Amino acid sequence: MENKTIARTLRLLSQLMELHDENPFKVRSVANAAFTVDKLPFSLASKSLNEIEQVDGLGKSIASKIWELINHNNISELADLLLKTPSGIVEMMKIKGLGPKKILTIWKDLGIESVGELYYACNENRLIEAKGFGLKTQEEIKRTIEFNMASDGRFLYANLENFAESLIDQIKNELEPEFVCFTGQFRRRCEIIDVLELLLVKNFDDTVLVKLENWNLEIIHVLDNQISCRAQEGIVVNLNFVKKSDLGWELIAQTGNQEHQDVLKSLLNEADLSGKSESEIYELAGLPFIEPELREGRDEFKLAKENSLPKLIQYADLKGSLHNHSTWSDGIHTLEEMALFCKNELKLEYLGICDHSKSAFYANGLSESRVSAQHREIEELNKKLFPFRIFKGIESDILSDGSLDYSNDVLSTFDFVVASVHSILNMKEEKATQRLITAIENPYTTILGHPTGRLLLSRSGYPIDHKKIIDACLANQVIIEINANPLRLDLDWRWHQYAISKGVLLAINPDAHRKEGFNDMKYGTLIARKGGLSKESCLNAMSLEEISILFEKKKIKP
Repeated sequence: MENKTIARTLRLLSQLMELHDENPFKVRSVANAAFTVDKLPFSLASKSLNEIEQVDGLGKSIASKIWELINHNNISELADLLLKTPSGIVEMMKIKGLGPKKILTIWKDLGIESVGELYYACNENRLIEAKGFGLKTQEEIKRTIEFNMASDGRFLYANLENFAESLIDQIKNELEPEFVCFTGQFRRRCEIIDVLELLLVKNFDDTVLVKLENWNLEIIHVLDNQISCRAQEGIVVNLNFVKKSDLGWELIAQTGNQEHQDVLKSLLNEADLSGKSESEIYELAGLPFIEPELREGRDEFKLAKENSLPKLIQYADLKGSLHNHSTWSDGIHTLEEMALFCKNELKLEYLGICDHSKSAFYANGLSESRVSAQHREIEELNKKLFPFRIFKGIESDILSDGSLDYSNDVLSTFDFVVASVHSILNMKEEKATQRLITAIENPYTTILGHPTGRLLLSRSGYPIDHKKIIDACLANQVIIEINANPLRLDLDWRWHQYAISKGVLLAINPDAHRKEGFNDMKYGTLIARKGGLSKESCLNAMSLEEISILFEKKKIKP
């Protein structure tokens, strides 16, 4: 065992001891020992217990821990502390700038137990309200987490977008291809990108390699007409060079996944594809054009053959924004600032404000009296901003038994209610599913918020039976949210078609906590297109008049 491993283990032990409020003297002693071991010019693993005890800065107590680690690959005291500490908290200790005191605040005061939850909290600006944190610290933590994500070679689509767009601009300007286009996962608008694929119509020669190296792209390999390289950001970039006559088929082959290619090949029956465009190739197969987002080898061919491919929703189809937060709970901007941004900058017709409910104490959730005060402000703003309208909404926490955290008398005062789970995420599937169904059956639930609670690349969603949930939403006329935050994109696009086929409406909700958060509706729209959503099946593609009527009808309960 190397000294660095021993030092790292002792450092973790000292951090956990401090986290669990053990004797400060003992904590400092273990931390100092970790520093000492890391700097030793000889290996401790080759020494006897007596020899380790004689090392300056260690002593008998620390030496016994080191001896236990070397011989048993463990320290019993550390094992006991790990049992008392959520694994996500231990993972946080690797984040630069987060010491035990800050982690204790994150864990105990904010109720955050994983790196994914911490990253989401940074996006919601929850850290700046906590003791010992500020905006600068929050941004540093966010950047560190993003760097760690990138080091794994996987990227959220939204986090890769700026790099991808700047790269293609550079290719156009400096390589001057006759044609260049993204393909693969990026063109299909996948929520997570492992490889960035580009297709170029250009002669491939050594000058291309020189240009790429000048752009700080590390060449991994050159194979036939493909260059594979790695960017400093950590993403693998593949450049594929083709002849113009092959462009149509190559766009299809390099965009769709293998299942899509295989089905299409079988329908083409070895037809001559030279010089054909993408549209012409689908036409040769007896099919209408299939949008890139849908080319996942799922049900796109069935829909195409039935002439029932949806006309996919566009960002311009959205008429309003629902499920957003203001300074009334954990938002950065005031209710009026959020409304004015929607009205004047985004040219929307309405805003649905859904600040956190009273159970979300960590997010300054609204008590009953504060609900009434917010409603008075909304009524005044609606007079001032007419014909723009702010709908009185709430993000009501779904409690462990599926009930919402306000009485029916309070719930009845809202124009609409988003019911969401924020706690107790470790239920078994049957219990988690029943919890959601109970909330869906509440007569005041309008929208089911982020149904699985997942955080992409960070936290798996809690297990639910999607079909039962969607069927329950149909039976109770409840809309399902597509949470547009790039970390969530929940409901997963793979379930959109099932919901649409059942006649369940979906809502593209940004869950914005600041004005800039409204821009996430773009990513919600992209993932909704991937799921096959048309504007006819989207709640907030409705006009102000249409959605007002829907909300009023929903409030009339037996």
